[in-house]
This record gives sequence, structure tokens and C-alpha cells, in this order.
Amino acid sequence: MRDFRWSGRTSAQVHTKYGGSPVTTADLAVDRYLRERLGAAFPGAGWLSEETADDLSRLEMADLLVVDPIDGTRAFLNGDPRWAVSIAFVHDGRPIAGVIHAPALGQTYLAALGCGSRRDERPIHASKKATLEHALVGGPRSMVGALARAAKVELAAEPRIPSLALRLARVADGGLDVALASASASDWDIAAVDVILSEAGALLIDARGQILHYNRQSVRHGALLAFGVDLAPAVASAARVAFDQPAA
Repeated sequence: MRDFRWSGRTSAQVHTKYGGSPVTTADLAVDRYLRERLGAAFPGAGWLSEETADDLSRLEMADLLVVDPIDGTRAFLNGDPRWAVSIAFVHDGRPIAGVIHAPALGQTYLAALGCGSRRDERPIHASKKATLEHALVGGPRSMVGALARAAKVELAAEPRIPSLALRLARVADGGLDVALASASASDWDIAAVDVILSEAGALLIDARGQILHYNRQSVRHGALLAFGVDLAPAVASAARVAFDQPAA
């Protein structure tokens, strides 16, 4: 927060990473801080972070810390408060605890397996909506349009939320009925929100209808959908048509 400027350019130094995405000195400082603190708390766990070179020795470990120091770096550097720190604890390929902290918004989502999900101190639950007609959907407009055409319904599109973790978390607290993510999301973008969604009565699946697994050699995922469990039949069938996927 020392480097965040509301509606203005960050005071942090900005560099361009391989692939063209930006990274700031604030991203790197958060990465160092979390690795020091979490590494001391969980000395037997592997480490996977967007801002640390990947050490594939993590594949041999049952436990893994998965971190995105700043999810939504472009929002952070341009003074948009919709960015977050994302932290997950993964065991045997699935997240069992997660935190998404959005300091500029003053919001913290958190969950642990079997303990429910909360936003700050309030328990949260996904929407109970069971049909896609007029569902509130967040995500790339092309994906929202494809889903609407496949389901033959009208959808209400939410304006873009730059942090993917926060976009998906809006399903967990009932702020969105469905959230979509285009292909190329990485483990650090979604592992924490995955357990927050599941503990709030929601699902995070790929376009084939499968749940996600983490701590694989490739950290990338295809197109993703998050929604309350009551919407599962409607979303799964529409997604297979919209994104041309076989049933799983």
C-alpha cells in the first residue's frame, strides 16, 4: 500500500517480464515477505509463486504454498483498487486453505476445508439461482456471449474485474451468479479462490466439467467457470456447447 496511488500511477518501479506482462517492485517485495513468513510457518511445503522462478522439486512434495503477490498488477500500477494478494495451501493436488486479501478495498476472503468461507468476519454463500436466464455473469465478453448463445438465454454482464481471484470470489459471496476465465490462468491465480468457492457452495471447473488439480508440471489451465452448485446442470451443458468440449 505504500506504493499504491488511488486513481494514479504507482510509485513503485515497473518492469516488463518475459511475455510482456508488468511486474513492480511492490510485487517482488510482497513475494519476498510471504516466502519468508510462510516458509518459516510451513517448512515442509514447496513453493510456487508468480514472481519466483519455478523449482520443480515441488512436484515431489505433498504440500505446496501457492502465491500470487499481486493479482491484478495492471490495476495496482494504474490506481484501480481491484487487486489482491492470493495465498493457497495445497495438499495432494487440491487446495485445503486459501486467503484472498484486497487491501485497497479493505476486504479479505478466506476459507479452509470443512470450515466454510468468510468475507472478513461474515460467512458467505454462493447464489441459489438454478437457471441461467438473466444470470449475472462476470468475465470476458466473448465468453459471456458464447455461454448465452449456447444456453439460449439472456445474461446480465458484469463490468470487468481486473483481478481474476476477486472476480471468481464474487461468486462465493453471491455477488455474481457465474464468473468466467479465459484460457491461460495459472495455479497462483485460482488455487486460493478454488477452496473459497467450494466452501461457499460453489464450483470451479474447466470447460469439460472437471474440477482442477494443482502442483502439476504445467501450472496453466484452460477456460474456467465458477458458479453456485444449483446452477451446475445448466452451466455444464451450456459450457460444453459454448466452448466445444466433450462431456467429462
